[in-house]
Amino acid sequence: MTDVTAANSVLSKYSIDKKTAEEPKSNELGGDAFLKLLITQMENQDPLSPAENTEFIAQLAQFTSVESLDKLNTNFETFSAEFNSNQALQASSLVGTQVSVESSKTLLPSNGMVSGTVDVPASTSDLEIKIYGEGGSLVETIPVGEASAGELVFRWDGMNAEVNGEMMDWQSSKEGGHPAGLYSFDVMSTQAGEPTALGLSLSANVNSVTVGQNGAMTLNLAGIGAYSISDVKQFN
Repeated sequence: MTDVTAANSVLSKYSIDKKTAEEPKSNELGGDAFLKLLITQMENQDPLSPAENTEFIAQLAQFTSVESLDKLNTNFETFSAEFNSNQALQASSLVGTQVSVESSKTLLPSNGMVSGTVDVPASTSDLEIKIYGEGGSLVETIPVGEASAGELVFRWDGMNAEVNGEMMDWQSSKEGGHPAGLYSFDVMSTQAGEPTALGLSLSANVNSVTVGQNGAMTLNLAGIGAYSISDVKQFN
């Protein structure tokens, strides 16, 4: 029984010594240690040439300032981690949705449609939308005709076209419509007497989202590549 007790005592001591050895000693000066050091300094100062009260107050103020900055850094790091976590959650919710970005090409999905927004600087009577296939050949010309200055919205499903919410009489020149795939769009109208290409935004599906170390989100869009979240004109 004595041998077992002695062995347990040795093992216990070894465990405590090992735990103590593994715990790193901090070189940081904590609040309690600083106050003890300050009191010791006051108790052992030269009585013939005592330090001014302002010196002790200055030391205390400096330590308080450093301690506050340390807490501020810790709080900021916590906030940054939570912010990045929230960004990641927001990013995951965007996968599978459609957004509109400035682009001249996009992917026509199966059993879906492409939405486009055209910036018309001035009223025109001959606006038309030209659509090109992956090989660069012209596959459709949609004669919109008259358009007022402002924003023109169109939709195309490979067969039919809709402009500003109204279906056009025009139908696809290809029987059965065009298949899913990558298409390019070119919008032209006469502006100030000259044929002018107009700026447009097209819809695209979000395949995945990348979140950078700085929290910036990059959307990887089907058929057209990577776009910053700040490039998104509209969430469809």
